[in-house]
Amino acid sequence: MNWELDQITTLFLAVALLLAGGWLIKNLTILKRFCIPAPVVGGLLFAILVTISRQTGMLDITLDTSLQSLFMLAFFTTVGLGASFQLVRLGGKLLIIYWLACGFLALAQSVIGISLATVLGLEPLLGVMMGAVSMEGGHGAATAFGGTLEELGVDSALSVGLAASTFGLIAGGLVGGPTVKYLITKYKLKPNEIEVKEEIADENENGIPSSSEVNSQNFMVQVLIITFCMAFGSYLGELFSKTTGFVLPSYVGAMFVAVIVRNILDRVNEEIVNMNGINLIGDITLGIFLSMALMSIKLWELADLALPMFVIVFAQVVFIVLLGVFVLFRLLGKDYDAAVMVAGFTGHGLGATPNAMANMSAITGQFGPSRKAFLIVPIVGAFLIDVFAMPIIITSINLLK
Repeated sequence: MNWELDQITTLFLAVALLLAGGWLIKNLTILKRFCIPAPVVGGLLFAILVTISRQTGMLDITLDTSLQSLFMLAFFTTVGLGASFQLVRLGGKLLIIYWLACGFLALAQSVIGISLATVLGLEPLLGVMMGAVSMEGGHGAATAFGGTLEELGVDSALSVGLAASTFGLIAGGLVGGPTVKYLITKYKLKPNEIEVKEEIADENENGIPSSSEVNSQNFMVQVLIITFCMAFGSYLGELFSKTTGFVLPSYVGAMFVAVIVRNILDRVNEEIVNMNGINLIGDITLGIFLSMALMSIKLWELADLALPMFVIVFAQVVFIVLLGVFVLFRLLGKDYDAAVMVAGFTGHGLGATPNAMANMSAITGQFGPSRKAFLIVPIVGAFLIDVFAMPIIITSINLLK
């Protein structure tokens, strides 16, 4: 028996699974501990149930995920709008070092993924999916580029990318804390005394409302900016692809147009772009498009790829730990702030920025504050990293297609 859901019913189901995932995270400590996103929990749970139902011959469910690309395009546009160049100046030299390290990581992850996929007899483009796409890019990039690769004829690219992202997310939560505790113990690291005093003084300031509140008028201005970047970026992406023959997905064009628009608007008036509104739209669109992607993953297609995928992801985990401990920690100054940033590096290098924040929060909660880490890691992990990662991923795809 086959049950086909139309796009509206599929959208409803995606939102329901998103909320269900949030409820499960709130009530199950293990999910909260590893910072697994709500759409991943809800979507994967549904995918497992669909797989069981299909394999037992009870029911085969077909979803209409045509709206997924719209939400995905909107999300990547909000990422671009968050990339203000003024943030780079705030982070200084350490931000540049950390940013370059993330760029090198994206390149190394792609090389590891492609090389091991070739050795294990897999399609090299699946190696791209198990490299920087799913590791540093997370579920968002895996969904985006997985769809692009399937359009190029690479079967199971989306499912492989999402599965690898999930493995990476869990691994990032598992290894980040122990890695940094090792560094802190070995080098007897302690937080800056001034930061500790400032942290205590700032505790009384928590809860002060933001001056840039969202109302219907400025919210619609944010929608206008986002839709303009989506439209213009999609057009430029298609034009670039037709002119050069180089595959440039529409969401990449939209994201880079958004970066340019953000920094032009900042020069005109810094209050035009309201990041509270942008982040709200980004959170909603990310949640829905990830929920749609995860709930439609075809787990039965991954059976033959499980072992090669585990080998590649395990190699990625070992590499990022070694890079963080023996290279990045030293480049950042071998102090307490450097150790905390290694925790963030491991978190978003294998999963997502929330994973990085969770790793750093666990460390600072036990050993003391690190303002540098909490300034630099979110800026690079959430926004600036794509300036390096996207060109590396797109170039890899075009060289191997």
